[in-house]
Amino acid sequence: MLGEVGGKWLDRLHQHLAKDLRGKGWSQTEIANILGSTQSTISRHVQKPTIRLPASADEAMVDSWAIELSQALSAIGPDSSVIRQRLIVEMQFSGQQTLRFDKTLTGLDLDTSQMESALLRRLEWAIGRLDVNRIKHIIPAVGMNIASCTKGARESDDVAAFPGRIAIVNGKLRHHETPAFGVSNHLASILIQAHTMNEAKTSIINLKPEISDDKVNITKVKKLCEQLGYSYATCKKGKLIGSHSKIDIILDEGGYGWEPSLYILAHNPLELIDRTHLIAGQIKGE
Repeated sequence: MLGEVGGKWLDRLHQHLAKDLRGKGWSQTEIANILGSTQSTISRHVQKPTIRLPASADEAMVDSWAIELSQALSAIGPDSSVIRQRLIVEMQFSGQQTLRFDKTLTGLDLDTSQMESALLRRLEWAIGRLDVNRIKHIIPAVGMNIASCTKGARESDDVAAFPGRIAIVNGKLRHHETPAFGVSNHLASILIQAHTMNEAKTSIINLKPEISDDKVNITKVKKLCEQLGYSYATCKKGKLIGSHSKIDIILDEGGYGWEPSLYILAHNPLELIDRTHLIAGQIKGE
């Protein structure tokens, strides 16, 4: 309900609101401002046929809600601005179990300490989502780590990671301490280099690349990137080679005293886990 169907609910709601408010004389820009959208999106909503939902009862509910909202917004007027929104999600399960979440969206930016605390929580949640059975064949011998930073980070102290390394113990991923800032110089250095070139990438994980005949299978890595539409870059002993406007995968072939590494980058820790699972399924173990 929170995936594709939930998205369609909101799209149909916005579409009806856009059409109704447009009929009441609101401009596309005024509608976009009140709905937190863009003029071009509102234009598409007005012109396109009504979005269909899987259930007719849901369509009737959404349409009725749209009419109520349209009437209320018309009374308030297009010059008003939204300062706070409340999101309520309730799910009922068999066995008379109910989950309810009531969250307020303010549109305000967090201060630095709040942003850092939120990032640490996301790292904790991300490591809990890693499936050891799907990635155990690509965990480096020295262990792996996950690191993340806020946008604009330029120093290793601006990067959060898990102290020490994450390893498999008794079939489960284990880390000795909670994530913190300034605790992983090597992975932080790679992330900062990549983030400086492509600021959208704020999270990284180190994995073991596929090895064939005691060498990194570079062809496999490049083919994998091509299939997934990922941008490919290389580094040598932790130093990125060349300049890149977009980076998704970094390969370090290693060398004497330096273990080969495959670095995956993503926009946030949760997307990083999804990418890790996807790539792990394409890499063979030894």
